[in-house]
Amino acid sequence: MISKVAERYDIHPQTLRLYEREGLLEPQRSDGNTRLYDEDSLNRLESILTLTRDMGVNLAGVEVILTLQERLARLEAERDRLLSIVERDAADRRRGVRRRHALVWVRSGALVKVEDEE
Repeated sequence: MISKVAERYDIHPQTLRLYEREGLLEPQRSDGNTRLYDEDSLNRLESILTLTRDMGVNLAGVEVILTLQERLARLEAERDRLLSIVERDAADRRRGVRRRHALVWVRSGALVKVEDEE
């Protein structure tokens, strides 16, 4: 509810409406069209207030910063996904190398099977 959130953060309800109009906040709506602020919305509001109150950033700057933060989060998730694939591939390759070297020549010229260490 907009009045409760405004009171909690010591801001005017119109400020919340402005942030919504500017696309900085997108609260959910109830069936009765009441704004519903979930934890993500409140965290985003806290970021907006920190940027505007504490750092003096204007709303255009806030939009740029928040957009870049979201993009960075997406890129980090993609990096983690790709790193996981690379690590799996490297492990598969190491297993393949161990299998290929499972039979080795010993000095006597005989082939000896080496047990896999997995």
